[in-house]
Amino acid sequence: MRNYLIKRCLALIPLLLAVSFLSFALIAMVPADPAEVALRVNEIVPTPEAVEALREELGLNKPFLIRYGDWLWKALHLDFGKSYINDRLVLDEILRCLPATLELAAAALVLVVAVSLPVGILGALFANRAFDRILRVLVFIGTAMPGYWVGLLLIWFFSIKLNLLPTSGSGSFSHLILPAAALSLTYISTYVRLIRSNMLENMRENYVLYGRVRGLSEKRILLAHVLKNSLQTSITAIGMSIPQLLAGTVIIENIFAWPGIGRLCISAIFNRDYPVIQLYILLMAVLFILCNLIVDIIHHSLDPRLREGR
Repeated sequence: MRNYLIKRCLALIPLLLAVSFLSFALIAMVPADPAEVALRVNEIVPTPEAVEALREELGLNKPFLIRYGDWLWKALHLDFGKSYINDRLVLDEILRCLPATLELAAAALVLVVAVSLPVGILGALFANRAFDRILRVLVFIGTAMPGYWVGLLLIWFFSIKLNLLPTSGSGSFSHLILPAAALSLTYISTYVRLIRSNMLENMRENYVLYGRVRGLSEKRILLAHVLKNSLQTSITAIGMSIPQLLAGTVIIENIFAWPGIGRLCISAIFNRDYPVIQLYILLMAVLFILCNLIVDIIHHSLDPRLREGR
């Protein structure tokens, strides 16, 4: 296990360098001049002299690779520059909005696990019966409906028609319910189908037959063996869904006016606040890489076949 961790951590170094280069290059390839954009968003007339002075101040007159090296060195010291809009540190802006996004993503993840696990088990137990047929129709509808449409429907029904929950904002548990439900619906549908399929597949394995021959109860076979073997794939998928939930809050946060990094990113895109966009891209990519590493470690520790190199 120690050797596996060392190899995986060493493999992350070139991958993280490639991600940082890509996030820097994407912003560098934008046709607009960042210096001119910074002047315009601050309502300063972009004269050639002012543009050239700001380009020199921001280091934009240097060659691309030198600019990337300077940016990477500063990034390693957690210096990602200042926002063009309010002249605040980009990292401080991200950290200010990050807790709200983590709260929303955590609530959605809890909802996904709490709903998909029992419903997926029931779908496998009552396979091809009326409950399972209705469940498959609902799963199909839930998978097909985009999150922004679900969010608008939830606002229309629960906030406008029933007047039960607030339409937008944050600050209380009631504000969290609708955005968390809208964010989690697609994932619930996906994991219900995944758990159901994995359990049905494992119920056809030989160890289930052997358990019945030994006289084990169906409940013990289901919970102690079938469910345990079925959840390995689901754990991998749920682990990879964590960065997807964080990245997927962009649309939901704007629909419900949730003050997270997704809303900050959309505001930065409209205002062409390139440093904020750059850090957001880098942050999401690093989250995907780290979550993938954590899921692989968990999977490696749970599956003895991987530890033995099979």
